[in-house]
Amino acid sequence: MNTLRPSGKERTRLGPRPAGGRPVELSRAQSRVLAALTAAEGPVTLADLSRSSGLHANTLREHLDALVRTGRARREQGAPAGPGRPRTVYEPTSEDRAESHREYAGLASALASVIHRTSDNPSEDATTAGEQWGHELAAERGRPSAADGRRRPSDGRRNVVGMLDEIGFAPESDADGAVVLLTRCPLLEAARRHPEIVCAVHLGIVRGALEEYDADPEPAELFPFSEPGACRLHLSAVQ
Repeated sequence: MNTLRPSGKERTRLGPRPAGGRPVELSRAQSRVLAALTAAEGPVTLADLSRSSGLHANTLREHLDALVRTGRARREQGAPAGPGRPRTVYEPTSEDRAESHREYAGLASALASVIHRTSDNPSEDATTAGEQWGHELAAERGRPSAADGRRRPSDGRRNVVGMLDEIGFAPESDADGAVVLLTRCPLLEAARRHPEIVCAVHLGIVRGALEEYDADPEPAELFPFSEPGACRLHLSAVQ
């Protein structure tokens, strides 16, 4: 289940960790779980994986948490299939994820540098540029089809969380996708130097993607370096 509270060493300082880093070696049990995820035809629930792997759900949950932390697996809220809360599903990450992180970081860094040198209103221009980029990223990624064919704001928010995961932010969200913790940042050092530009680009990307996914972009707010181990992102109005 997704958590909104980083733990352990992540509590020692505000703000996210850098994206990427050296690969972490998996244990034999974690490799077994990853193999089961890879063999599955699409996202699977904890119960599905317990049946296919023969492992107890509590043991599986620990291994899945480790796979998500190291970037080997993705954890999302699945589309609603009836009354009640959406189910949490897991799937392996694609092999080209690291390359996607590097490509995003290079483009965003270049954009922030140009805005810093040339703009009279860097924060406003960064948000506007980010919104356009967010539309493009979301359109290229597409959207999973809802089970009943209907489009809901919560589906749009979950799609945005999935997009942020793919470009390196390691997001952790609540069940409705309304509040998200960004636990990693592909441009961490640049964001610390120029948060008014880099963080504004990131907020713009989120707003553009929300609009592309038919969710209201106006309530979206980003609170940089506001949590132990994360930045906090609101994708809808929080009571």
